[in-house]
Amino acid sequence: MTPLIDRLRHRGWRLTAQRRVIAETMSGEHVHLTADEVLERAREALPEVSRATVYSTLNEMVGIGEVAEITHPDGRKRYDPNVAERHHHLLCVGCGRMLDVHADDPHLPADQQHGFELLGVEVTFRARCPECARTA
Repeated sequence: MTPLIDRLRHRGWRLTAQRRVIAETMSGEHVHLTADEVLERAREALPEVSRATVYSTLNEMVGIGEVAEITHPDGRKRYDPNVAERHHHLLCVGCGRMLDVHADDPHLPADQQHGFELLGVEVTFRARCPECARTA
């Protein structure tokens, strides 16, 4: 079983065949798939999975906090199943590839908070992956 499926089971979430395939599609490291990519991969295992089922399942998983929805700089929503570990992202500005980065949060000095109550930090490191750097 995958960590996401384990977490969903622990919550008592009903794992139909379609939901299971969608959750399995979201397993692995550095997963930041669009809904269409989830659909494409899920259909490889279960061809009858519908687009509506993928979208509703992803929305449910986001709603219960088991998957994070990220708006990628390309404007498309991507889904990150790594919600158990605090992390940031490394983004290739060439091809759009996104990886998880486990690094300390940057510090925001009190005099720069302007009275805001800090709730969290999300950092995206912009770079070029090795493949894009070779062609730049």
